[in-house]
Amino acid sequence: MSKTNTKVTENLRKKIEAAIKAAMDKGELPEGDIPSFVIEEPADRSHGDIATNAAMAGARVFRMAPVKAAQIIVDHIDLDNSLIEKCEIAGPGFINFFLDKKYFSEVLREIERDGDSYGCSDYGQGKKVMVEFVSANPTGPMHLGNARGGALGDCLAAVMQKAGYRVYREFYVNDAGNQIEKFANSLEARYMQIFDESFVFPEDGYQGADITERARQFADINGDKYVAADSVERKKALVDYALPLNIRRMQDDMAKYRINFDNWFMESTLHESGEVKAVVDLLTAKGLTYEKDGAVWYKNKDVCTEILLAQGKTQDYIDKLELKDDVLIRNNGNPTYFAADIAYHKNKFDRGFEKLINVWGADHHGHVMRLKGAMNAVGYDGDSLDILLMQLVKLVRDGKVVTMSKRTGKAIQLRDLLDEVPVDSARFIFNTREANTQMDFDLDLAIQQDNQNPVYYVQYAHARICSILRNLEAEGVKARSCTDEELAMLSAPEETELIHLLSSYDSEIIAAARDYDPTKVTKYVANVATYFHRFYNACRVKCDDEALMQARLTLCKATKTVIKNTLDMFNITCPERM
Repeated sequence: MSKTNTKVTENLRKKIEAAIKAAMDKGELPEGDIPSFVIEEPADRSHGDIATNAAMAGARVFRMAPVKAAQIIVDHIDLDNSLIEKCEIAGPGFINFFLDKKYFSEVLREIERDGDSYGCSDYGQGKKVMVEFVSANPTGPMHLGNARGGALGDCLAAVMQKAGYRVYREFYVNDAGNQIEKFANSLEARYMQIFDESFVFPEDGYQGADITERARQFADINGDKYVAADSVERKKALVDYALPLNIRRMQDDMAKYRINFDNWFMESTLHESGEVKAVVDLLTAKGLTYEKDGAVWYKNKDVCTEILLAQGKTQDYIDKLELKDDVLIRNNGNPTYFAADIAYHKNKFDRGFEKLINVWGADHHGHVMRLKGAMNAVGYDGDSLDILLMQLVKLVRDGKVVTMSKRTGKAIQLRDLLDEVPVDSARFIFNTREANTQMDFDLDLAIQQDNQNPVYYVQYAHARICSILRNLEAEGVKARSCTDEELAMLSAPEETELIHLLSSYDSEIIAAARDYDPTKVTKYVANVATYFHRFYNACRVKCDDEALMQARLTLCKATKTVIKNTLDMFNITCPERM
């Protein structure tokens, strides 16, 4: 909530506690600890602007009916200097408070004063956080899951920054291990088939057209130079050529999507630096590995069982999970992906990050517990690693699922989507559904330029405000600062409801950061647009009463600030004309 809102709420809590204490001192309430109670906004604003359950929460301490206790609290509460006009008792003992008109002017003044920084808070207290997202396999093009994960991850990082965290965005490039070996084998086969069609393509090879394209590009540059070369040399040359091109393609796609990572971390550096070997040695020194069938295994079952028992889980519950141990070093001496993953996340903590957040596909759910447990095993707090699991996304056109690109006739990739759909629409619409829900992305809706498209709807509200200000200024009416008396003229329900919504901007951002759910802010700004259009239709901005016109212009400008701050935060364009 805004500083004004926070100030009112904190002040009210003190006044309620003081009223309870005064009633206890007079013997009207029994002596005891002041109960913990909630202050919140009621769902129905006609019941008040703020409500508390203090009387009901204290029923056991007060030893009387909550309605009676509520009356005693009301009789002793001092609302002077509280920005609250009055209070009433409702229902089984709720106490509802109605805000003074000065409250609304204070909110508008705060927005006017803070401008671009309105919505910022110190909730995160500068805590250093890494958000790792997308991290697509560099052996092929990025897909639709990467499109959703990119929007969610980037906007989550943005709300956390706004909430006072020091946020770092990272892309983990799997440029080592089995997938690179498979990549090399696939490239080699496609290259050799250019000169010898009988060359056998590996059964587990990558079949994508992009592999054939890279092999052809390599052949165009090198001809048959590597046909007679040793296979190891040939594959190294192919990977050294193709992998950087694929990584550059991913970087270009992310840039087009307006995602700028602070770092592209290469898995290969973990192997080259010895960090993978070091983490296996560390686990071995702690007695958490054993050898079996020539491989080195990690005691995942023991580690996770200990964690679950500490959480109060029963052995029966744990047995049903069917926990298993994991291979760290294969019998051929090569480390597994999991070994590198442990080293990578330890590396993140080693770099001083206090909280790690990963955005993963839901198919990785089985990997969550074992990685968190591994962080405990290497000496860090596994609870400081949070993993946001993201469900599948389906593209829909004309109500039917779409799997092929109209342009290429092949499976739709991220770049195909961005060629067809405006980036603004993609970033906004992917953030209208929580990560843990499956999503249908409507291609028709995403390209519509009308109020059915949610990002257009919000952008139009901003453009409409700019138009109001521009047109009035052309008529010689320039917005100015208003007095408290002038702002107090904003008393219509459509005006006060909009101001109320604007005052909750900070709290929406904090809730989004706390719950790792940037969709809260997307939905919030869509509500701001709705409330603004409602206000605009009910309250004529240009009117004969100059003072009222200026007050309404102040409300227009405050709304414009909140919309712009949100779209800027999400790296979505904020047009002044549409």
